[in-house]
Amino acid sequence: MNVSVLGAGAWGITIAQTLTDNGHSVSIYDVNKDFVDAINNGTHPFFKDNKIENIKGFYTLKEALDFAPYIVICVPTKFTRSLLKEVNKLLNDEKVFINVSKGIEPDTSKCVREIVDDEIDKKFIRGYASLSGPSHAEELIQRKLTLLVSASFDKDIAKEVQLLFANGKYLRVYTSSDVIGCEIGGAIKNAIAVVSGVLTGLGLGENARAALISRGILEIERVVVAMGGKKETAFGLTGMGDLIVTASSMNSRNFNAGIAIGKGESAADAVNHSKQTVEGVRAVLAAYQIGKTHNIELPIINAAYSVLYENVDPINAIKGVLSRELKAE
Repeated sequence: MNVSVLGAGAWGITIAQTLTDNGHSVSIYDVNKDFVDAINNGTHPFFKDNKIENIKGFYTLKEALDFAPYIVICVPTKFTRSLLKEVNKLLNDEKVFINVSKGIEPDTSKCVREIVDDEIDKKFIRGYASLSGPSHAEELIQRKLTLLVSASFDKDIAKEVQLLFANGKYLRVYTSSDVIGCEIGGAIKNAIAVVSGVLTGLGLGENARAALISRGILEIERVVVAMGGKKETAFGLTGMGDLIVTASSMNSRNFNAGIAIGKGESAADAVNHSKQTVEGVRAVLAAYQIGKTHNIELPIINAAYSVLYENVDPINAIKGVLSRELKAE
């Protein structure tokens, strides 16, 4: 099967390599020509020790779109809408769109599925699925055991994408019908992961991180349900599972950005110093806006917003959360 990946970041290339392991013909497109050159030379632009094989790098978007009936969306959400506008102009037949990015568009509070619906003509959409779960590119590129979820409103498409990615060696994929829950959970956990990094940067210890993860998943669940997703999805692989790995690993760009902020860097500097996109900072803004719109109690998100967007000192923000009225768990 032919598959085209849009976005040659660390995750896009890793996803592409997994697909080639499964015997598919894979192309990848990116505006960064140095990344495309590296791919065509068998070199991973981010993980230099990992050679990549049998992936064709394309310099033009049209080449990638014409190559395959499956289009994998793997760009930061701040670029998703503009990219899909260009995609729609170049399409001449229907595709299955597969989102592997994790983010929410601030201001609109829309996840990628909704942006696809906005920007791609219905006649070009054969199906849509979101592939998500606890997964670091650094580990999957080394074929380490990983579990993901293929979510689609169409169970046949969910199964189709499941079969496209799953293999019996290192990647197991489940299906779900809760696209909203999977995409929202995958996005909001990045916000909580940034907070986890801040606590670590402040030297507050493992007790604080465990408490944050436990209380943070409740805020993820509240946002998921408010946006129309299922509560149980928040406690599965795309919610709790993804939160655990992202909020506690040095492989997590969001966790590392939070550490830098906890040590005194500004949010802007922490993001700029990261070699990969830090979706969590934008996710804090999106979650804060959703909380205000739907009148959801999100003390952790609100505290994170005050630090990232109102320049409140992290220690004072933490004191604000801890001074809230005592109550039952």
